Amino acid sequence: MQKPSIPKGTRDFSPAEMTKRNYIFDTIRAVFHLYGYKQIETPAMENLSTLTGKYGDEGDKLLFKILNSGDFLSAVNPDEWSGGNPARLAGKICEKGLRYDLTVPFARFVAMHRNEITFPFKRFQIQPVWRADRPQKGRYREFFQCDADVVGSDSLLNEVELIQIADEVYRRFGIAVRIKINNRKILTGIAETIGAAAHLTDITVAIDKLDKIGAEKVQEELLQKGIPADAVRKLFEFIRLPGSNRDKINRLRSLFSVSACGTKGVEEIETVLQKIANVKITNPLELDLTLARGLNYYTGAIFEVQAADVAIGSLTGGGRYDNLTGIFGMPEVSGVGISFGADRIFDVLNQLNLYPEAAARRTNVLFINFGEKEADYILPLLAELRNAGISAEIYPDSDKFNKQMAYAKDHQIPYLVKIEAADRQTDTARVKNLVTGEQETVPVGDLVKAIRF
Repeated sequence: MQKPSIPKGTRDFSPAEMTKRNYIFDTIRAVFHLYGYKQIETPAMENLSTLTGKYGDEGDKLLFKILNSGDFLSAVNPDEWSGGNPARLAGKICEKGLRYDLTVPFARFVAMHRNEITFPFKRFQIQPVWRADRPQKGRYREFFQCDADVVGSDSLLNEVELIQIADEVYRRFGIAVRIKINNRKILTGIAETIGAAAHLTDITVAIDKLDKIGAEKVQEELLQKGIPADAVRKLFEFIRLPGSNRDKINRLRSLFSVSACGTKGVEEIETVLQKIANVKITNPLELDLTLARGLNYYTGAIFEVQAADVAIGSLTGGGRYDNLTGIFGMPEVSGVGISFGADRIFDVLNQLNLYPEAAARRTNVLFINFGEKEADYILPLLAELRNAGISAEIYPDSDKFNKQMAYAKDHQIPYLVKIEAADRQTDTARVKNLVTGEQETVPVGDLVKAIRF
């Protein structure tokens, strides 16, 4: 018999791990609420027409497609089946796909519910997404994203707020991070200045891979796309500008004399940096000209957050998209958002052992089961403890005491309560603190007081 397994790039999570993951979700959710964002959810699957063409050629290849129900081959003729055109074939046998991210479904949501929404609309989502990527450390095929977006506002105050949100989330986690920012208009300005404006998408897709494949491979890819060697050399001079944020801004201003778009991008970055300086954040904010974010829909500011002490790739990313809803028949609605990768955060918190003791939710009290009469006596006491906010349970079977004791230790339950026939007669309970080893006998009416945290 074949052993059970799960697909590569997916994971099971034990109760202990889910306790940690819920700590992550609860922390991020609390910060989103703090800034006035409201929660929505969208389906796990979307129509392929909603998903395709929004992430570029690289992203489209990573979409998980769902076969049509029933006889999905009925619309396919033999020539199409053997024609060597998988994209065309997929269009015939697949009408739906698993969502690749939460931003495109959100844009679809806004377009569909436009008459029910008050703009600007601030929403957050915490849901899984799927990508048919090659699994590796920190990269999964199924993973959770925690997104916050605001649509219907052009104000750069939204960018400032999202940077504050990222900074606050990682401050609460105790993770030291580097927050990186760039602007797609700056990248457009660079492409125009080096004479490669027609290759903007090729440039952003390629330099987005710098951390993965290195500079030499990126340069090879750009040359293969038909970008002249001199333009590639100038590109790397731009994105490797040295110095502080102010030094880079001043240098870009002088280099963008022929690019109005690039100049606009520099002005936007400067405004965001000035406003952030006024509110002060915990983690450093760096203008990183190599930051590209390979998704096609970004049009303005782009963000990325990396852990300072763990090599695991980006923990958070996002940016501005000025017309994403336009593809759904709702043009000229500007939006900006940020996405936290819960699975990478989970791995970093585990590696750095940063979970607080309070994050380990567990049963507080276990009642030993000495028989049916004792169990009946205990049921009202359980309800009383739970009403007081104390997590309590009774061992379901009247097994040997050592077995029940082992259950308490395995689940790290700090309090054990024993009530036998003699205890029922006196309405008392023996309460043992399994951490200190101390035991006391208390009236059952004082049980809540006896359980101290």
